[in-house]
Order: sequence, then C-alpha cells, then structure tokens
Amino acid sequence: MTYVGAVRAALAEGGDEARAAQQQAYMKSELPYVGLGAPALKALLRPLLVEHRFVDRAQWEAAVLELWEDAEHREEWYAAIALLRHRAYRAWLDPDLLPLLEHLVRTGAWWDVVDEIAAHPVGQVLLDHRVAATPVVEAWSVDADSLWVRRTAVLAQLRHREHTDTDLLEWVLVANLDDTAYGREFFVRKAVGWALRQHARTDPEWVRTFVRAHDDRLSGLSRREALKHLAD
Repeated sequence: MTYVGAVRAALAEGGDEARAAQQQAYMKSELPYVGLGAPALKALLRPLLVEHRFVDRAQWEAAVLELWEDAEHREEWYAAIALLRHRAYRAWLDPDLLPLLEHLVRTGAWWDVVDEIAAHPVGQVLLDHRVAATPVVEAWSVDADSLWVRRTAVLAQLRHREHTDTDLLEWVLVANLDDTAYGREFFVRKAVGWALRQHARTDPEWVRTFVRAHDDRLSGLSRREALKHLAD
C-alpha cells in the first residue's frame, strides 16, 4: 500500500462525528472532516510517514498532489503538508518545488493550510536558497489574483530569526500595507502584523523603525500586532 492509500485507509476508520462537524463549521470548509484533533492526526500519520518512504522525488510530489487534489476530507490536506514537511525530504525543499507550493496555496486558500506552507516548506526553501527563491517571493508579494499568495510571501520568514533578510521583509510588507491591492483584507493585515511581531523578537528596533516610517499606511490591527510585546 502506498502512503496515499495508507492515509486514506486510516482515515476511513473514522473519528468523532461531532468534532468533525465543529471543525468544518469553524474552518468554513467545503471539505468535510473525519473528526480527528491535531494530536490524534499527528499520531496517526507518524508511523505512516516512516513506513512509506519515498526515494523518488517525482513520486513524492505526485503523492502530495494526489492527496490534495483528490481529497474527500480536510485531513488529507494536512497529511499532504506533513509529507512535505517530513525531515526525510529536506533536500527536496528547493526552488523547483515552489510552483507546487504556490498551487497548494492558491487552491487551499485558507489560513490553516496556507500558514503551514508559508512558514515551513516555503520558509525553508527561502532560507536555504536565498538567491533563487527571493525573486519568487517578491513576485508573490504583489500577486494580482490571490491574497493568500501575498500572505505566503509576508509570512515566509516567520522562523528565520537572526537569518531574516530584512530587505526582503521590508519589500513584502510595504507591498501589502493598507493602500495596496489587498491591504485592507483582514488576513493580509493580520499577516503584516504577525510578521512584524515575530521579527520584533529578534530585532525590536527594526520593527519600531518600520512602524514609525509607515505609520500612516499601517492598519490599526497591523500596528497593534507589531508592537504587542514591545514597550512604548
């Protein structure tokens, strides 16, 4: 049995129907849930990821796409992301993967999957391959069609800490302030504030300077998030 088949067989055993209904309503998801909480799903996937290792990159990408495109439950999307994030495939997180990741963001188009993809596989590609990945992230930050692609660009350095490229951070943030195409969208405003708040843990003065420089273009939400843990 393949990884995809094993995931679907495990999910077919079912979960909590009441939880499933609550999860679907909370996520406003067209896809139903099986009804597994995050710890239970992680425990279910852990042995499957070990037992079904990929030695061929094309097959790995195809499995991710199959789980995504043919999903009947949202947990299949989470299983696809778990496969992308597994440490065994770290070497395959390179710029050639970015078109697939962009496809997942565009079609997933909601914060639960977009944020995981942005902070982890996209973030890792960017961290390990700055020169090749930076122009892609810059282009995403001004995407004409998807606020979620823009959100991905804004959140891509959440885990970079002292390795944050502040020139890129400034670029993607300025491209998504309140007077930009999607700048008044809640999920863009929240992302801008979150990215600033996170970088404030590493360089609070950079964040204060950015907020002062762009105060008239920052939403109240973004500003509050940015300065949340900083003294005035």
